[in-house]
Amino acid sequence: MQFGIFSVSDITRDPVSGETPSEAERIDAVVRIAQKAEEVGLDVFAIGEHHNPPFFSSAPSTLLAFIAATTQKLIVTTSTTLITTNDPVRIAEEYAMLQHLAKGRLDLMLGRGNTAPVYPWFGQDIRKSLPLALENYNLLHRLWRQDVVDWEGKSRTPLQGFTSVPRPLDDVPPFVWHGSIRTPEIAEQAAYYGDGFFANNIFWPKEHYIRLIGFYRQRYAHYGHGSEKQAIVGLGGQAYLAKNSQDAKREFRPYFNEAPVYGHGPTMEEFMDSTPLSVGSPQEVIDKTLTFRESFGDYQRQLFLMDHAGLPLKTVLNQLELLGSEVVPVLRKELAAKRDPEVPDAPTHESLITAKYGDQPPRQPRPNANRGDNVTGSSPYQDTAPEVRTSYPSL
Repeated sequence: MQFGIFSVSDITRDPVSGETPSEAERIDAVVRIAQKAEEVGLDVFAIGEHHNPPFFSSAPSTLLAFIAATTQKLIVTTSTTLITTNDPVRIAEEYAMLQHLAKGRLDLMLGRGNTAPVYPWFGQDIRKSLPLALENYNLLHRLWRQDVVDWEGKSRTPLQGFTSVPRPLDDVPPFVWHGSIRTPEIAEQAAYYGDGFFANNIFWPKEHYIRLIGFYRQRYAHYGHGSEKQAIVGLGGQAYLAKNSQDAKREFRPYFNEAPVYGHGPTMEEFMDSTPLSVGSPQEVIDKTLTFRESFGDYQRQLFLMDHAGLPLKTVLNQLELLGSEVVPVLRKELAAKRDPEVPDAPTHESLITAKYGDQPPRQPRPNANRGDNVTGSSPYQDTAPEVRTSYPSL
């Protein structure tokens, strides 16, 4: 079981101090938060992708490369990379490069995002977002697995004899999670490819995600990747910690009340009752998080949102101390004791190498422009994926 944190990279006014950090201050803060996550024993740091104020993370691969260079064990990932408005060729290149720089400590979460204007900013039509997501990922999947790609679709110019460089580290592509909060077609896509499904369940009631995750598990088994229990599931969550419940609620309430995403709506207590938001003592956060398994079954990755709504850096670092010292060790122990032995661990670069090569050394591509196809002289891999569908069975 992997535990970590994710950031949406918001730059939000602190309602207590009245101060709003600069972009430079917020970027530096996120780097320190990621480094602190490793220091306290967490496994994963994730950052979203946004191209509009009040967010700063327009270039997540650059930020994650710096974080990877200043950590030793931390897995860096996105939450999410926009598969609809990014060119799949650029995604293939940038994240293969980051995979090399991070020495395999990288995976990728793909999604459509939640900002409608981003589509025209990058020359796309939001009405085609789902076909874009499906077709673009089909191409990305091929670019990482075939040395030479011939491709033609509806969303970009054709490719003829194209080799994406660098090739994935050890010829093993980064593991992909498909992030979704509402769309069964994305769950179907994740299941078809045998990828992970990340349900960022921070706003909606659990009943919605029970259906969505259940659908993904059924389709994962349908496509022959394993049993429903063996499907790879990740969950989001939100937490604010203090030594006791009263202090936690008192401290977090002004941030909740003024937060752009949920302020001036339901009360904090109502939001806690209907969503995964946990505000309380370490034991209360432990108890709330353990209910996720009861709702969704065994899963492989739990990420918490902890640096949003204007919370100052010092507060977030203190939160991570409590999370790493008092919450996650108990969750690891409790969830491991309850876990079905059929459930696999979260994929890592090392486990993917073993799955592909066994005890043999992994292939190391050596591109050579004078050998006809830039890598091998021929393409040993054939794409057997059917034509990309734009509709799937409904939930």
